[in-house]
Amino acid sequence: MTALNAAVREIADEMASRPDRGEVADYIPELARADPGAFGIAVIGPEGIAAAGDADAPFSIQSVSKVFTLTLALGLAGDRLWNRVGREPSGNPFNSIVQLERERGVPRNPFINAGAIAVTDVILSGHQPREALGEILRFLQFIAEDETIYIDDAVAKSERRTGFRNAALANYMKSFGVLENPVDFTLGVYFHHCAIAMSCRQLAMAGRYLAHSGRNPTTGFNVVSPERARRINALMLTCGHYDGSGEFAYRVGLPGKSGVGGGILAIAPGKASIAVWSPGLDANGNSHLGRIALEMLAKRMGWSIFGADVP
Repeated sequence: MTALNAAVREIADEMASRPDRGEVADYIPELARADPGAFGIAVIGPEGIAAAGDADAPFSIQSVSKVFTLTLALGLAGDRLWNRVGREPSGNPFNSIVQLERERGVPRNPFINAGAIAVTDVILSGHQPREALGEILRFLQFIAEDETIYIDDAVAKSERRTGFRNAALANYMKSFGVLENPVDFTLGVYFHHCAIAMSCRQLAMAGRYLAHSGRNPTTGFNVVSPERARRINALMLTCGHYDGSGEFAYRVGLPGKSGVGGGILAIAPGKASIAVWSPGLDANGNSHLGRIALEMLAKRMGWSIFGADVP
């Protein structure tokens, strides 16, 4: 058994037995149905694929989808995207409207809800909502090399029924001209791409281009330029875990993006794409056991971008 396989299996075994599992998100009713006892991990690294636990169980990736919509929007708009969304940590909850009021409707970064709605609006421009959503889904299927990835319609409908704060954010941005398309259209695409369902194995496959300077290591296809991959990773490190981004960088030391469905995509640049899933969340809306598992993995493998621990 390779060192990576051994580490992944041991981490999964420990996570399965831990009593401290966080709280499952309940403000989106469909997410409240997730099994708090679930845990999955998949790592695509130099030794191939290592997976354990519920690595093949599909879950709602939620805000992890924002990494991929950001990639698409940058491809469409380039650096013009930064006229509509910033690149700084927010210091506020992911669905806060406070900064939007102070900063005239321009979201602080593309990973808070307001920022991701603005990014979605860029992808929607020139398309019908169904076409834009299809483009997002096909992109994920392409980079993950898996056409079975799908949108969970029950989750999307649940988000639409309860997404009052997101509607408030979108309408506020629309009042400042940050959104170009009808609010209902943009929100419809946003709710549906957050409702994409993937397994840890699929998510780790999808993230490989960020671990390899923008290139798919299997096909050699350049998904994005090395510079753009580096900048997306930088945003994941500084903004990918909302108010917990500093803590995640401190403990794990890897770029990462979380979602309230309990998933986290983490990138060890030049080494591995990693996906973990455990539905119980911490106070900041990030997977409690997912962060612990990634901290253990980064230490075991010496993957922190800030350097390996010295015994």
